Amino acid sequence: MDKIGLIAGNGRFPILFAKGARDNNVPVIAVGIEGETSPEIEQYVEKLYWVGVAQIGKLIKVFKQEHVSKAVMAGGLKKTNMFSSWRNLRFLPDLRTINLWYRHVKRRDDHSLLGAVADELLKDGIELQNSTLYVPQLLAQKGILTKRQPSEAEMEDIGFGWPIAKEIARLGIGQCVVIKEKVVLAVEALEGTDEAIRRGGNLGKDDIVVIKVSKHDFDPRFDIPTVGLETIKSLQESSTSVLALEAEKTLILDIEETIKAADDAKIAIVGL
Repeated sequence: MDKIGLIAGNGRFPILFAKGARDNNVPVIAVGIEGETSPEIEQYVEKLYWVGVAQIGKLIKVFKQEHVSKAVMAGGLKKTNMFSSWRNLRFLPDLRTINLWYRHVKRRDDHSLLGAVADELLKDGIELQNSTLYVPQLLAQKGILTKRQPSEAEMEDIGFGWPIAKEIARLGIGQCVVIKEKVVLAVEALEGTDEAIRRGGNLGKDDIVVIKVSKHDFDPRFDIPTVGLETIKSLQESSTSVLALEAEKTLILDIEETIKAADDAKIAIVGL
């Protein structure tokens, strides 16, 4: 079977994707991002190479020499790295990245940047695939996914917060809001979902509702929001009672363990 390339960011998703591909007897050629990708991934892939966060030219060179024609992006990058000093060698961009950044990226948001990277890969015959290719079972389904069900008041908070979450996603600000009694406690921005949850928890104290949605121009190649065990830990620390997710557009990493952790913490997870 043809091999697949994996552009591996941080978190559990790249590892779970590599496991899924291996279970389907598909060899994985992984490119890890220095300072982001877990070295654990090496045990699940055929080969692992390392590049800096802004070395698209080197990444493409690896895939071409390995005869990779299809690839997947999995895992995130710390957005704060975008503002790190290029005096740190691992953040120094190569010429192809500089050209991409200044000529093809019209907006400095994730969707524009990753879309430009996908186009750049395609120029060299490398087609980016949906990131759920070998892990469709991790997609959140519609309905109540936990033993605990949301109360009527919590469902009203979800109804209140959902259009707000979709609007901030449309504006490119973030994909998560924290709600209590129809009051917005926190809106996700550069800091990420877990920090937004903690910030909202500090204000709401208990029984808060967290809503996480996809982007308005959702692209399954690189835009899939994820939650997992670390999310549940943040929810528990913040005394969250409900997590509402956009069904079929959100990944639940380590799904069985994550649902069990939510059950143990008496947190309801709802797919909408």
